[in-house]
Amino acid sequence: MNFPRLLACLGLVAGWAAARADVAERENNAWPFRVASPLVAGRAPAESAAGPIWFTQGQAGEPGGTVRGVRPFWVEFRGPSGEVQAAHFLYPLFNYTAYRESYRWDIFQLVRRWNRLPGAPAPTSDFDDREEAEVFPFWFSRQGPDAATTYRGLFPIYGTVKRKLGIERLSWTLFPLYVENERNGAVTTSTPWPFIRVTRGAAQGWAVWPLYGQVNRPGVSQHTFALWPFLYRSIREPDPEAPAGTPRHESVGALPFFARSTGPGYVSQDYLWPFFGYSERTQPKVYREQRYLWPFFVQGRGDNVVVNRWAPFYTHSVRSGAEKTWITWPLVRQANWVDEGVARDRSQFLYFLYWHERQRAAGRAQSPEAHLLHVWPLLSSWDNGAGRRQWQALSPLEVFFPRNQAVRHAWSPLFALARHDQQAPGHTRTSVLWNAITYDRRDSEQRRELHVGPLLSVTHEGAARRIALGRGLVGFNRNAAGSWRIFWGEFPPAPSAPAAPAHPPVSR
Repeated sequence: MNFPRLLACLGLVAGWAAARADVAERENNAWPFRVASPLVAGRAPAESAAGPIWFTQGQAGEPGGTVRGVRPFWVEFRGPSGEVQAAHFLYPLFNYTAYRESYRWDIFQLVRRWNRLPGAPAPTSDFDDREEAEVFPFWFSRQGPDAATTYRGLFPIYGTVKRKLGIERLSWTLFPLYVENERNGAVTTSTPWPFIRVTRGAAQGWAVWPLYGQVNRPGVSQHTFALWPFLYRSIREPDPEAPAGTPRHESVGALPFFARSTGPGYVSQDYLWPFFGYSERTQPKVYREQRYLWPFFVQGRGDNVVVNRWAPFYTHSVRSGAEKTWITWPLVRQANWVDEGVARDRSQFLYFLYWHERQRAAGRAQSPEAHLLHVWPLLSSWDNGAGRRQWQALSPLEVFFPRNQAVRHAWSPLFALARHDQQAPGHTRTSVLWNAITYDRRDSEQRRELHVGPLLSVTHEGAARRIALGRGLVGFNRNAAGSWRIFWGEFPPAPSAPAAPAHPPVSR
């Protein structure tokens, strides 16, 4: 073959290759068996099968992390190295969480176990070097090198718990026949609880409940009751660091006729408790409140405080800059406040039927305004004010569990008949019927991609077009030069494995 002929052949091959420079699909949609989208700018690869049941995707807020599972039965969160960070079976039935050096699992928060991870570094305290097991409310156990925090208990037979649920130490034998409660050096023995009580140690006292009882902690406090809860008196002495002459705290009551509480710069008095009364405070801030048939009619004024309550018709209050209004409670609620540098304005109708919150940087009226909206159970939507948007229909759970990632991954997608995600203006993805129909748009690439399950796909990229039936079993392609060709057996490639975080969930 001479040189001119070689050039001619190469020219024909180049022309044929240019004619075949067709647009390609990025999504592999074989719904309901498998739907896979590859890694593209701003979105991690994701796969699903059997509609919303099986899934794997990137983990929000964890670069390189993944979330996968079989909804609603199993969902697990893995870190960049593949380590399990959390797992849930039929959430909230069974939950497992791995921390830096320990792990915890529970069954409906009633059966719980806590221990250190194998290979974890040496604990830095005796409390960290512990093992806990609990079958609430019957079995309690914490084992470790520190005897002050170690305990076992089989309720109601015999046992002890320490430093748990606000309890310093609680022991029992055949509860309620014998109970011993220790707090701040005082030990109260009940035989049986709560009727006969004797207190010894740092405090002294006794009680035959509900007839009469008294406890005296010298220099600290005194408590007395008779015919509980009708007659009582409680005294708490000023703290040792308080200035000389500081009055003590005292409460006395003969319910329901009269109740009075006083303290440094404070007095509160009720008649026909709790319906009528007043409160006055002079420190640390001035405030006066008048109560008429509490809790319905209340008027209050003070430093940065205004309360006008005529419930259930109208209520308006301002406390330290936080403003709240109720109209025909519980129908309409309006509130605005500042939280961690974010100004929030929230409107609600019947608590959750309509729920709308606007957010912007506090003190910056021109800053972007974010929106979060729930129209229960039809719709949830979110807009961060900087081009990032999401919405989902139906959405019966998001308004009740706004920050619960387990609910968001295990349950919420089962109701998502339609979802829309905008990474930036002109960069969106919309799916209907759990990815049976998807539409992906990227204006920066002049690209559109539509899938109707495995039946039909239409892809635009600039002037190029691709129309495929049966995922590429047969179709038409037009290249950028405008040349059309018929093809068959050109199926979408398999996407890359998940390696980046998924689009962030709706922020609350």
